Amino acid sequence: MKYTNVHIDTIGYELAPVVVTSEELEDELELLYSALHIPVGQLESLTGIQERRWWPDGYALSDGAIAAAKKAFAQSPVTPQDVGAVVYCGVGRDNFEPATACRVASAFDISGNTAVYDLSNACLGVMNGILDVANRIELGQIRAGLVVSAETARDIVEETISKMLDTPTMAFYIESLATLTGGSGAVAVLVTDGSFGNDTQHQLLGGVSLAAPEHYGLCTWGLEKFDGGMRKQFMSTDAVSVLKYGVELGLNTWQALLDEMGWSVADIDKVICHQVGNANKDAILKSIGVAPEKDFGTFGHLGNMGTVSLPLTAAIAHERGFLKAGDDVAFLGIGSGLNCMMLGLRW
Repeated sequence: MKYTNVHIDTIGYELAPVVVTSEELEDELELLYSALHIPVGQLESLTGIQERRWWPDGYALSDGAIAAAKKAFAQSPVTPQDVGAVVYCGVGRDNFEPATACRVASAFDISGNTAVYDLSNACLGVMNGILDVANRIELGQIRAGLVVSAETARDIVEETISKMLDTPTMAFYIESLATLTGGSGAVAVLVTDGSFGNDTQHQLLGGVSLAAPEHYGLCTWGLEKFDGGMRKQFMSTDAVSVLKYGVELGLNTWQALLDEMGWSVADIDKVICHQVGNANKDAILKSIGVAPEKDFGTFGHLGNMGTVSLPLTAAIAHERGFLKAGDDVAFLGIGSGLNCMMLGLRW
């Protein structure tokens, strides 16, 4: 897919305020570490994540999305009344219904002839939302859309730690390790047709997506039922297989992106990857032949924030001057399923 009239106008983000270090999580797992003879520091050593951020207990995800959207609008000539679609793309939502996007739209008095809905696709949600709005813009249906998301990791990490202490086995430790990388944050992306006069907007050139749904069971997050009808969150990740098949799918998607954009590897100035951890980053960059210095990462201090990770990382990379005007940039996203999506932009 290619686009001629689509731009990323601004990206606003909100960092969760509660900093939680990997050392603090390991302190809670002291009995497990002692029983299994796991050295302290293993969590950071295996993932590269020193700390992550969480929302305060009971924080509404829509509040995070609204805060991020306010920052996006503050940086842009686009007003809420210009928006023709509001899409909330988080794995986590305020409720099963109504759409969390409704509360976000209401906060900005967006109503009437505006599409307001939620979209979910594991860690790829925001990228899917961007393309959904991009298609509406390219078809001439709307001039601008707001793509928002907020994620929280507090509940699932706390529940997982409790289960790890109840099930002190090395197998369950390995299965649960990826969950402990979870961070929280919020992001808002204003996507436009480029007609609002923002000199710092970034052109969306196109993108590709590939799916390998035969691997749908490798990473699962949901509710499990206990005696008495109680339901609690659970997350299970086969990290070795996710890495193996994810890199395979990523390499195929990368080649498809190069073909679609007419790019060579040398043409790409910078890449922004989904923020998982050291092993995933190193493996994907090596497989696609991109030098590490072309990548910008945030997972070391923000953890894996799911749908929020990639666009928030791009915003920080822009703020810090890593992404420069005129750079050809590739967004590299992968999510449970397995699904992979990559976008090409001219910054």
